[in-house]
Amino acid sequence: MEVKLYVGNMSFDTTESQLREMFAEAGEVTAVEVIKDRDTGNSKGFAFVTMGNQADAVKATSMFNAKEVNGRPLTVNTAKPREERPGGNNRSNYGSKSRSGGHSGGNNRY
Repeated sequence: MEVKLYVGNMSFDTTESQLREMFAEAGEVTAVEVIKDRDTGNSKGFAFVTMGNQADAVKATSMFNAKEVNGRPLTVNTAKPREERPGGNNRSNYGSKSRSGGHSGGNNRY
């Protein structure tokens, strides 16, 4: 069964290919995703590496947690499931109640 690892405290210069090559030393790498800012496309300094099985994930964690890469000690551990965040793009209740005491006429800029 595949195991997803969180890789944090990365240099913003660390690439997916560098991570893939490095983690392959511990075993089968099935996926690598460097998380990037949606506006700038720049790395956010963390990634997810999916290892082929539990044994490879344990080996990768022990090999690379606290290992210095591009001048920064990595944080490597098993990724936690993504939590649902409140809000998001669901704006069904946004502005559904009438507003009182607001502006009356004129420029209603917010």
